[in-house]
Amino acid sequence: MAVLSVKQLCKKYGDQQVVDHLDLSIPKGICFGLLGPNGAGKTTTLKLCLGLIRPDGGEIELLGHAVPQSGPLARVRVGVVPQFDNLDPDFSVGENLVVFGRYFGLSAAEVRPKIPSLLAFAGLEGKEKSQIRELSGGMRRRLTLARALVNDPEVIFLDEPTTGLDPQARHLIWERLRQLVVQGKTLILTTHFMDEAERLCSRLAVMDHGKLVVEDSPRDLIAKHIEPVVVEVFGDDLLAWQQQSQLHTIARVEKAGETLFCYVQEAQHVLDKLAGYPNLRSIVRQANLEDVFIKLTGRELRD
Repeated sequence: MAVLSVKQLCKKYGDQQVVDHLDLSIPKGICFGLLGPNGAGKTTTLKLCLGLIRPDGGEIELLGHAVPQSGPLARVRVGVVPQFDNLDPDFSVGENLVVFGRYFGLSAAEVRPKIPSLLAFAGLEGKEKSQIRELSGGMRRRLTLARALVNDPEVIFLDEPTTGLDPQARHLIWERLRQLVVQGKTLILTTHFMDEAERLCSRLAVMDHGKLVVEDSPRDLIAKHIEPVVVEVFGDDLLAWQQQSQLHTIARVEKAGETLFCYVQEAQHVLDKLAGYPNLRSIVRQANLEDVFIKLTGRELRD
């Protein structure tokens, strides 16, 4: 049984169709990634699924409850890490957790015994009495994750949970999120970090302009939608080399900034054509999820 089922979901703001007849079915106990450029409709979709805004059409069922009609019943069993931190600066770290527990009908006596383990989970041991203003941005982000677990949720929505974190903190959060999946929790994740999605998610959906573009496992998305090898070429003679090498006969080519991306079955043909161009440099690598994402949604900037 799906913990979240979405059928023909629609949401429109003015003339803009933000979510356009979206279908999703997310099973229990996985990390599911929802990817897309800025403005693709990801955050709106999460808000719709949580019953925070009303759809213009379609059906949502979260943990067996129709949303938004029975949204409060579903949200009791859900945790949320919002895109932007909304901790209360007037309370200490521990007080933030206690106060948040009240939204789920939990008393201070029920929450306080959980605080040490919640803070340890987020790498915030010994910070219970610290004020929010004393925490770094990364600490506040990790506290927001700990807060989302106060009610021991079955499903956790995470909207760009590692934005603004340094590499060490990101790796800590990744480890903790994997632990939650092992415990049987279901994670629904949005992120702009393709390596994060590739590491954490067993299944992904890519959205663009409110529509579902594709859904599959990260490995299968890469295998089905992109050539296996990428040669990145850059340097002073790039334009001359591109014009003379007739790359179109051996590779699918895209240019972004000062780099030419050559998507091929194997790299040697491209490397052979670089002979005689000492001012050009190249990187050969395996294709990854970011390559798939760019192919499906384009390279143009989104604001």
